[in-house]
Amino acid sequence: MVDDDAGARALHTRWVAATEGFTVVGAVASGGAALAAVEHGVDLVLLDMRLPDISGVEVLHRMHVAGVEDTDVLVVSSSRDQVTVRQALAAHPVGYLLKPFDRDALQDRLRAYAAERRLRDGAQRDVPMGQGDVDRLLSTGSVRVVRPTGPAPTGAQHGLPKGVSATTLERVVAALDPVDARSADEVAAATGTSRATARRYLDHLVATGAIDLAHRYGRRGRPQVLYRLTPAP
Repeated sequence: MVDDDAGARALHTRWVAATEGFTVVGAVASGGAALAAVEHGVDLVLLDMRLPDISGVEVLHRMHVAGVEDTDVLVVSSSRDQVTVRQALAAHPVGYLLKPFDRDALQDRLRAYAAERRLRDGAQRDVPMGQGDVDRLLSTGSVRVVRPTGPAPTGAQHGLPKGVSATTLERVVAALDPVDARSADEVAAATGTSRATARRYLDHLVATGAIDLAHRYGRRGRPQVLYRLTPAP
């Protein structure tokens, strides 16, 4: 966790630590400390752009120059100007999460990242890439294989993570739309599943790049996570 705001650093650290599958190995307040930390091997850095010594963009640049390839970066920043955002995205982070955000928004991103990393490090090595996959790799630096959603062959579980049924996956996809974003509750109601089950399938679809996340903000500022199908490449 890299953030010069002590309050934000402590809060976001607690949220990450409370996310299943994640362990916080360090929390630092400067770019220099971040660069020192990744030398010891870190899977994921949550990186603010506004730091007291060097900028987050400079941290990304120095990681690239140093050949740090096994460490992913999720940008968590209030920086919204086009120059900063474009420079950060040019380094191919796994995401850019704008502050302020709540615990659910951060944990949704972390779960999606974990699912994608499992695909990238595991079975995905043997999955042939299509043109859309190559295009996404060129634009994001991230391989996201979108699997077919049509009728599954015999032994439909092949290629799907444990706990994900091809039949239920098809129902979840059918309940989504590329224009109208829908909540997990709406998907659960449409598919006749529990909210927890719907969320598990939605997380899988986010990780494979088949759907996008959106947020709807209510009067109290707490965002509702919404989902919609990703347009075909």
